[in-house]
Amino acid sequence: QVQLVESGGGLVQAGGSLRLSCAASGRTFSNYAMGWFRQAPGKEREFVAAISWSGGRTYYADSVKGRFTISRDNAKNTVYLQMNSLQPEHPAVYYCAASGRGADFLARVGVPGYWGQGTQVTVSS
Repeated sequence: QVQLVESGGGLVQAGGSLRLSCAASGRTFSNYAMGWFRQAPGKEREFVAAISWSGGRTYYADSVKGRFTISRDNAKNTVYLQMNSLQPEHPAVYYCAASGRGADFLARVGVPGYWGQGTQVTVSS
């Protein structure tokens, strides 16, 4: 089992920044690709970003490319999502995810082995 706990969500003005963190525990963190997904009310959960176990490969949804950066610190068992130039949109819950099948699988298929409980992000105009 892998336990994932997100933090760093909140309310931010349009154009502002937030950094989400996801702390992992349980099995060896560096064995897993990690990712972030988000879900707005009434909408399906959608892929945001993914990173390989080594951090050498990253994947992003087109809607966030150039504004969001995913990174990881395997020594701290933590993955981050730096979100810049946030745009006003429906509030969303951001979920951390872990997959033993690789970052490209996480990005293409979006079915991780483990989910965090989510953290709320709201961008005001």
